[in-house]
Amino acid sequence: MDLNIFIDGDQGTTGLDLQNRLRGGEFRIHTLPEGVRKDAAARRAALNACDIAILCLPDAAAREAAAMIENPAVRVIDASSAHRTSPGWVYGLPELDAGQGERIASASRVTNPGCYPTAAVALLRPLTDAGLLPADYPLTIHAVSGYSGQGRAGVQAREAAGAGAHALTVYGLALEHKHAPEIEAYAGLAQRPIFVPAYGSYRQGIVLTIGLHARLLPAHASGARIHECLAQRYRGAAHVRVLPMSSAAPLTELDPQVHNGSNDMSLSVACNERMGQIVLGAVLDNLGKGAAGAAVQNLRLMAGAS
Repeated sequence: MDLNIFIDGDQGTTGLDLQNRLRGGEFRIHTLPEGVRKDAAARRAALNACDIAILCLPDAAAREAAAMIENPAVRVIDASSAHRTSPGWVYGLPELDAGQGERIASASRVTNPGCYPTAAVALLRPLTDAGLLPADYPLTIHAVSGYSGQGRAGVQAREAAGAGAHALTVYGLALEHKHAPEIEAYAGLAQRPIFVPAYGSYRQGIVLTIGLHARLLPAHASGARIHECLAQRYRGAAHVRVLPMSSAAPLTELDPQVHNGSNDMSLSVACNERMGQIVLGAVLDNLGKGAAGAAVQNLRLMAGAS
């Protein structure tokens, strides 16, 4: 496609992975040379000369970049969390509902979802839409990501530590994680969930789980009905698969690295009817469907490709 794509922030983990995914000439990719990468005038010129700008930047720098764009023909995909709940920005999760892909395709400003919210919203939104999960349900969301979720500096520090690095680090215990408002907004919730993330001792991949008590759900909201709702919602989706649910062969484990290198995500439902407990699960690559892979999916929609 004869589109000029400018990547602002091409040397971060998302920017580097994005370039790898876009190799092959599908688009004309433009980045700034090292010497002018942080030069405001050079960035402003590049941002206003492209067809689509992809911002792979920290939040403050992404806001700055968006404000630099004066050319009304330039469209933007922001991979940061700067604009995820901002008016005028379309949420870049094509699977959000039946019309979201078309909204992304025609948008001038698209905000890429966060890696954790991609999983949480994919699990929860169909259930709130269907009335299977009350909007005010007291949710607690647990997730573990590979350490690449810490960004390039975090990766370097973790790999430099080698065997001395922590096997697991739980963080966000101030309960002010920036992904929580995003989950609340797009999952159709009436209150903010408790969100407890962690980094594991592997490089990439996310496993996210959400526990539900059947006694707090509507009478018709069984594990089987929840599974059926998810399966119906994502039937035919190119990048989302709902794992089978079988009493004969129940799900016993989830591998956070199973989708590494891809833009795919698996969703699952585990249920113990005797205990009245249900666990929703999601697995994706935090650098794939959770970042660069999602940006490519949105880019292709905006460019008119499938």
